[in-house]
Amino acid sequence: MSSHRAPLRRSRRRRIIAGVCGGLGEFFGISPFWFRLAFLIALIPGGVPGIGAYLLLWIIIPKEPKYP
Repeated sequence: MSSHRAPLRRSRRRRIIAGVCGGLGEFFGISPFWFRLAFLIALIPGGVPGIGAYLLLWIIIPKEPKYP
C-alpha cells in the first residue's frame, strides 16, 4: 500500500496571514483551525515561541503554485 501525500506548501485557498496553517492542515489532512490554535497557545508565554515558529515556517515552506 502506497500512500501518496501532496508536498507541504503554504496554502493560497485556506490562508489568513501567510497560508502556513492552511498548508499544514492540507498536508496532514486536518482542519487548519488546530494549527492556528497551537500557534495561538504558543504566543501565550511571551509571544516569541509562536511568532518565531510561524515566521520560520513562513520562510521555509514554499508557496503553493498559482495554477496547479
